[in-house]
Amino acid sequence: MKNKERIIWLAVTMGLVVAFILTSAGPMKASSFRPRNDKYIENLAVLFDFVQQNYVDEVSPQQMYEGAAKGLFESLNDPYSVYLTPEDMEDFSDTTTGKFGGVGMFISKQGGKRPEYSPDMTFRDRYFDFVEVIAPIDGTPAYKAGISAGDFIISINGESAEGLSSDGVADLLRGVPGTEVSLEIHRRGKIEKEFTLKRAVIEVPTVKYAMIDKQTAYLKIIRWTPYTEDGVKEAVAFFTAENYSSLVIDVRGNPGGLLSSVVDVADLILDQGTIVSTKDRNLKTLEEFKASKKTAVDEDIPIILLIDKGSASASEIIAGALKDTSRAYLIGDTTFGKGSVQQIRSFDDSGFKLTISRYYTPNDYNIDKIGIEPHKNIVADELSEEELLSLADLIENNTIALFVSKNPDAGEGDISRFVSEIRDGGNVLEVRLIRKLIHEEYNRSLNNPPIFDLDYDQVLKYSLDMFKSGSFDAAFKAAQ
Repeated sequence: MKNKERIIWLAVTMGLVVAFILTSAGPMKASSFRPRNDKYIENLAVLFDFVQQNYVDEVSPQQMYEGAAKGLFESLNDPYSVYLTPEDMEDFSDTTTGKFGGVGMFISKQGGKRPEYSPDMTFRDRYFDFVEVIAPIDGTPAYKAGISAGDFIISINGESAEGLSSDGVADLLRGVPGTEVSLEIHRRGKIEKEFTLKRAVIEVPTVKYAMIDKQTAYLKIIRWTPYTEDGVKEAVAFFTAENYSSLVIDVRGNPGGLLSSVVDVADLILDQGTIVSTKDRNLKTLEEFKASKKTAVDEDIPIILLIDKGSASASEIIAGALKDTSRAYLIGDTTFGKGSVQQIRSFDDSGFKLTISRYYTPNDYNIDKIGIEPHKNIVADELSEEELLSLADLIENNTIALFVSKNPDAGEGDISRFVSEIRDGGNVLEVRLIRKLIHEEYNRSLNNPPIFDLDYDQVLKYSLDMFKSGSFDAAFKAAQ
């Protein structure tokens, strides 16, 4: 990867789902804007002067200007288009090394029009005004505390988070490493939980890989950064040395990253055709990225791609590319649905991030607010209302976390007795699910959790069984 690209990397923007960057954040002077709609600009100037001269308290021009600028972007009803204060721009600069002070999770907020209330509306619609966790980062305070993809942040430090933008929530979560922040989350519309997290220096990983068995390789792509391509090349070289004959690529919980990164990785797999294109509001193609003939993954290697609701943005680009070109079989859950492209620009001492286009898969399909559906839908551990209440009881009472903290070296007998106590107490969760929760809690206590988990990862286990049983070829052919 070129050094220039490493330098301009805008990796994790204050805990947000990383926006696609089409151009570098070049300076823009106010004079470069050609005034249009002069009537509205003049009216705004009149309002500005009147408020400044007549408001009951003295207010600085900067405060009023920043308020007006934020309001301009908020009027777009687009969670990815925001005004950036000088302090926000400094935060961007701080994250170019791939490290930042925070709790370690990617967040986003639903865009568009607020859904009208109805008794049968989904819990996601009920939490329309709150920010959602897309994915926690492995090994971070949020991950170790048990925050999950799909959690909605209800309050921060005792103050309601309703109506806050993703940037507003991110500002409150970021801070000096070692300081604490408390937050309340709601999960699946049933579970309420409070956390107190100690901020840390967050390092953003890129890829993890290992051989599952002698034939099947496992590649987990965690984030799309300038280093991802090199990590994938390193992984494929390792797999080749191990004589792999099948490959599982996992982008579950990967909230996105650089457009150039995912294009480069897709080019290691595809030998021809379009990877992704971007179009403006008039559906004019702005850019089209095509695969070159040279690949790193042999065309004879069958591929299964794992996706879920935490797979967003750049992860949806590779999902769309591999699906539309019939290069991979997709298993899991429908992806997040972020198909828009942002541009970050500096403006005086401040700046802004603006959605300027949408991306389209090779079959000219835009997935914004829709997502990409897998060939085989497997939603792990769908729960009934009664099971959700039992899960809520375990989480809200810290039942499993307390057991793990008191029994760091628990054996099979200890765990079996603990599970029996939970079930005897009226909890209706399956034994397997309770054991999975215990297993995950132990993994959260590790600095380096396992790369994969065949004992409790139903989706990964199903994928491996497809390769082992020989059912992959028939399923893949039927999906074409």
